[in-house]
Amino acid sequence: MAGMATHVITGAGSGIGAAVARRLHARGDDLVLHARDAARAKELAAAFPGARTLVGDLADPDRLSWAFSHQSLPDRVDSLLHIAGVVDLGPVGELTPKTWRHQLDVNLIAPAELTRLLLPQLRVSQGHVVFVNSGAGLNAHADWSAYAASKHGLKALADSLRHEEHANGVRVTSVYPGRTASPMQAKVHQQEGREYDPSRWIDPESVATAILMALDLPRDAEVNDLTVRPGR
Repeated sequence: MAGMATHVITGAGSGIGAAVARRLHARGDDLVLHARDAARAKELAAAFPGARTLVGDLADPDRLSWAFSHQSLPDRVDSLLHIAGVVDLGPVGELTPKTWRHQLDVNLIAPAELTRLLLPQLRVSQGHVVFVNSGAGLNAHADWSAYAASKHGLKALADSLRHEEHANGVRVTSVYPGRTASPMQAKVHQQEGREYDPSRWIDPESVATAILMALDLPRDAEVNDLTVRPGR
């Protein structure tokens, strides 16, 4: 992306999102960081001087447009990076509708709604939408049904959006990282009852490198699907 690009990022508080935000911030791009509440927004603004924030709860996608109507959305959006996500493991025989709904809301419906609200800006800038999906968006294992369903849905959202917006010059990329050393991974290991060793998994910086590669690719090409697996 030539010149000063503006990126809207969810999940910039930790893991892959924080790594991506750091890299884009370091090169002087403009950041608009999504936060679930005002306190989180304050933390993000302090961590990334000069960044703007956008407050709204991804767990309540019905209220996102209302929340944003009381804030100023960026006039220009060169990329929308969906990196926030939640995970709750459990067998189908035990998962409640509340657990299903929470993961579907945060991982699928909120990204769809955020995309809808920012599409006008993305069309004008011929911008890029990046969905950080998961290996679970391609394969579902035991105890992963609700999370994997939300991520399979996210793949469908990205694929449909790519077909719909191609003529408008909007690029759409899905990234499928394997297990990444992040707070989310620590939680997964806890739920699995396994010891967590971050050195065994992908460094969030490596996933950030892959995402920036897709963003910076010349306009004659588009990365549709990018699978990033642990290398050791």
